[in-house]
Amino acid sequence: MGHAPENTLLSIRKALELGTPCMEMDVYSVDGHLVVFHDRRLERTTNGTGYLLDQKFNDLRKLDAGNGEIIPTLKEAFEAINLKAGVNIELKGPDTAAPVAEFIAKMRKTGWHDDLLLVSSFNHRELSELKRLDPGIKLGAMIVGLPTDDAAFAQSLGSYSVHLSLEFIDRRFVKDAHDRGLRVFVFTVDHPEDIKKMKELGVDGVFTNYPERVLKDNTVTDTVGWP
Repeated sequence: MGHAPENTLLSIRKALELGTPCMEMDVYSVDGHLVVFHDRRLERTTNGTGYLLDQKFNDLRKLDAGNGEIIPTLKEAFEAINLKAGVNIELKGPDTAAPVAEFIAKMRKTGWHDDLLLVSSFNHRELSELKRLDPGIKLGAMIVGLPTDDAAFAQSLGSYSVHLSLEFIDRRFVKDAHDRGLRVFVFTVDHPEDIKKMKELGVDGVFTNYPERVLKDNTVTDTVGWP
């Protein structure tokens, strides 16, 4: 979103242009459709008003999500990426686990293998349900704060990774997560000094609105997917 309206096909194309190896998108299930959108309400990123989940899908598609972009479906986002990057689907709304599990099952048949996919959420109930529905899906457990037992909660969920806020990450948490076999991804890391700090802490990846800043001076391989 540092270069184009967030969660739009335009931003996806820009991320690919910048060489982003993996990208995150926020997903709600609305009116029987999986849509890519971040907020509970429409006002910040569209010319609409009200709660996203109160809308009809066809009405949502008439809104301007920035620069004339429409709110995309998850299927459209995957078609735009076209296996050129890994995808982290963040479950935002209620009852998203089942439709996302069904969607991923369909995507596997089109060439999307599990190494390219990650599903994350602050709603750990949804992650548990997803794990029950499809044990093969990699999970990213999200949190804002520092639990007393560090990354134990993510391990208990059977997660692949733990996603922590920049405001709370510290060396102890990173070590504990790594000792448990978990990857550590930090959000949202835009400032060059913060990017440097995350490298020093040894995190495995960051969420950023400026991928070119993170990729600068890094060695980027030809493979895509999660570190």
